[in-house]
Amino acid sequence: MIKANIITIGNELLIGDTVNTNASWIGSKLTEWGFSVQKMISIPDDFTAITEQISDSLKKAGLTIVTGGLGPTHDDITKKAVAQLFDSQLVENKHVLKHIQSIFEKRGFVFSKSNREQALVPENCDVLFNTQGTAPGMWFEKNGRCVAVLPGVPYEMKHLMENQVSKKATEYFHERDEVITEYYKTAGIPESTLSDQIGNLDEYTSNGVGIAYLPNPSGVTIRINANSEGKLVQLRKKLADRAGNYIYGQGKDLSLSEVVGKLLVEKNLTIATAESCTGGLLANEITDIAGSSRYMMGGVVAYANEVKKEILGVSQHSLDEEGAVSKTVALQMARGVAEHLETDIGVSTTGIAGPDGGTEEKPVGLVWMGFWIMGEHFALKSIFTNNRLVNKERTVMVVLECVRRKLLEMDSLPYELKPQLP
Repeated sequence: MIKANIITIGNELLIGDTVNTNASWIGSKLTEWGFSVQKMISIPDDFTAITEQISDSLKKAGLTIVTGGLGPTHDDITKKAVAQLFDSQLVENKHVLKHIQSIFEKRGFVFSKSNREQALVPENCDVLFNTQGTAPGMWFEKNGRCVAVLPGVPYEMKHLMENQVSKKATEYFHERDEVITEYYKTAGIPESTLSDQIGNLDEYTSNGVGIAYLPNPSGVTIRINANSEGKLVQLRKKLADRAGNYIYGQGKDLSLSEVVGKLLVEKNLTIATAESCTGGLLANEITDIAGSSRYMMGGVVAYANEVKKEILGVSQHSLDEEGAVSKTVALQMARGVAEHLETDIGVSTTGIAGPDGGTEEKPVGLVWMGFWIMGEHFALKSIFTNNRLVNKERTVMVVLECVRRKLLEMDSLPYELKPQLP
């Protein structure tokens, strides 16, 4: 396979001010395109470090992706470093200059000397025109090796990778090995239990076939890959047989809220949320999906007991006798929001997110989730972690997964694994 390296530049990455999401995203894309990523390294905004690392990568990898240090400030020195490395003078690109000037004109900002310098590019590079920002990308070819130098701003980098680098890289390295990678999303089952459920897969994962479990607070993603379509057929079938009930869909970027949204549209149903401990996160997750206005009618963040009582109709007796974090209150919240907003489905969350506020009877991580689904009224109890944000994320995923299963009557309907269409 063609080897590839990733170099991310910036002091902010090394001291932890910025999380380096670029490296993992680029690695995923390069793997998808059939490259073998050998190295990821983060280095400071230092002229010598930049030239040394790119020089070393040119000796060892066919393709090197570099991000960061292309901005207008004094510490953005990547462009000068690569210009020297490739024995080139910086020249003004009129197309880039016009684009940058138009951006500043639209925003009403003063166009400065440092902004103009962003239109300077090494004379011997192919300019990767950046429609999403002011810093152009650059593409170099030397002795059968290629280097792409990209802005560090994630959405600008991704735009250039997907729209320009992909074409150049796959055309230049046309003899790449085929790699088929598929992602299956699961919910309602932890990684260790999922692994036990699926069992040993050694007989299906030899000869270039692989499987990995990728956990996060919202669920576990199963990744399978092979160098030919035929090698995945039996592995897909085995996953479906053993874990189909927990798989809600296929696709690396697929979300549970997207799947629930499609089901609500198909069944012409509406939903509303009543949230206490999740503070609006559930409503946010649902409305992250384009077109969610077709089924999401609204939500109430009922953090205070007065809001639970006055808007959602929770009884004072229940609050006094059982407390806000209880099955009874969760049930009343779910029904109350459905009736108040006239929806088919009402869901609620009430709990102790933490890290403090718990008792022996009601510990941190205790959450009650209420459901009013077309007249069916029930509640679920979970005890999660001591981490506030994790508790909120997991609560949201449990609610959505429960709605999904109810809409599908998932107890006897396993998910059928199919290859994802391009």
